[in-house]
Amino acid sequence: MSFTLIYKNLNEKREIPNENYSIKDLLNDLELSAQTIVSKQNGELVIEDTIIEEDDEIQLVQIIYGG
Repeated sequence: MSFTLIYKNLNEKREIPNENYSIKDLLNDLELSAQTIVSKQNGELVIEDTIIEEDDEIQLVQIIYGG
């Protein structure tokens, strides 16, 4: 089972390691903080507890802070 990860210049297929693999698990694997990333699953905004399913497209968008 796999999903597509889109993050910055990255667009790749990744394996789903277990059946309860969530956005939070993915962020931890990539060493990213949920406080600085917005997650989309198949084009819809999702929370970090969302489970990643086979053939999902997961897009991670970096939040830019500034003033």
